[in-house]
Amino acid sequence: MAGLEQTSDHLLDRRKLRSKVTFWRAAAVLFLIVAAGALTWRLTGGSSPSHLQPHIARISINGIIRSDRETLRLFDDVAKSHAAAVIVAIESPGGTTTGAEQLHQHIRKLSETKPVVAVVGGMAASGGYIAAMGADRIVAQGNSLVGSIGVLFQYPNVSRLLDTVGVKMEEVKSSPLKAAPNGYEPTSPEARAAIAALVADSYGWFKGLVSERRNITGEALDQVADGRVFTGRQALPLKLIDALGSEQDAVAWLEEEKHIRKNLPIRDWKRREPLNRLGLLGMTAEGAAFLGLDGPALSLRKLQSAQEQWFLDGLLSIWHAGEVN
Repeated sequence: MAGLEQTSDHLLDRRKLRSKVTFWRAAAVLFLIVAAGALTWRLTGGSSPSHLQPHIARISINGIIRSDRETLRLFDDVAKSHAAAVIVAIESPGGTTTGAEQLHQHIRKLSETKPVVAVVGGMAASGGYIAAMGADRIVAQGNSLVGSIGVLFQYPNVSRLLDTVGVKMEEVKSSPLKAAPNGYEPTSPEARAAIAALVADSYGWFKGLVSERRNITGEALDQVADGRVFTGRQALPLKLIDALGSEQDAVAWLEEEKHIRKNLPIRDWKRREPLNRLGLLGMTAEGAAFLGLDGPALSLRKLQSAQEQWFLDGLLSIWHAGEVN
C-alpha cells in the first residue's frame, strides 16, 4: 500500500513538473514572438498611434547618405501626416552627391506644407550640408562641423602593383574614354579632363545652391566654398547657419516664429527598413538597440557606416578627417 502511495505521489510530482516545464516553454516562445514582432516593428518603421495626434516630427539623417527610396518616402509620409512641424536631425559627413540632392529636394518639398528646421549634431558636412540647406532654418552646436562645400571623384589605381606582380589587364572597348578611369592603368590626360569636367559641373551646382539658399555671393561665397569645414561658431557669421543652439532652441523658434502650438510632443519618424537590406551589422546593431545595449549598438552602427563608405561610387560630397573635399 505504501508503495502504491509513493508511486502515486511520484506520478503527481512528475505531472506538476511537466506542467511547469510546459508553462515556461510556452512563456519563452511567447516572449520570443513578442520580441521578434517588436524588433520587426522597429526595423520596418511601423506606424505609431502617437503619429495620428498633433506633434513635431523628428526625422534623423545619420551616417553615409546615398540614394534611398525609403528615406525619401518618409518625408512624403510626414508631409501628409498630422505633424505640425518637422525637425531634421542631421549627423552625417555626406555621401553621394545624387543622394544628397534627392534629400534636399524632398526637404524643400516638405517645407512647402510644414515648417522645417535642420538641427546639426556633430556634423553636417558636404552632402549632409546639402540636406540641411533644404530646411527653413539651420541650427547647430558651437562645436558642430558644417560646410565642406565641394565634390570628389575618387578611385583606386593599382597599376603599379599589377606591374610588380606581373599582371596586366587586357580590354577591348569602343572608345578611349569608355570605362575610364579603370584603376588598372595610369589615367590618361583625356580621362582626367573628362572627370574634372564632371566634378566642376557638380561643384558649380553645389556653390549655386549655397548662394541661393544661404544668400551668399562673391568673395564671401568663395571663402566658404573651398572645401573646408567650419565649427558652428565660425559658420554663424559666415551665414552657413542661422543660429547656435540645440533642438530645444529649434522648437522655441518654431513656436515663436511659425506659431506652432507650445509643448507639442516630438515624435520620431523612422524609415521602413527591409530586413534583407540591413545586413549582418545592421541587424545586430538594431537588435542591440532593441535590447537597450546603446553602447554596442552605436559601435556597430559606426562600423556599418565605415563599411558603407568603402563601397561608395560615383560623384561624392563627403568629408572625413584627414581629407578635404
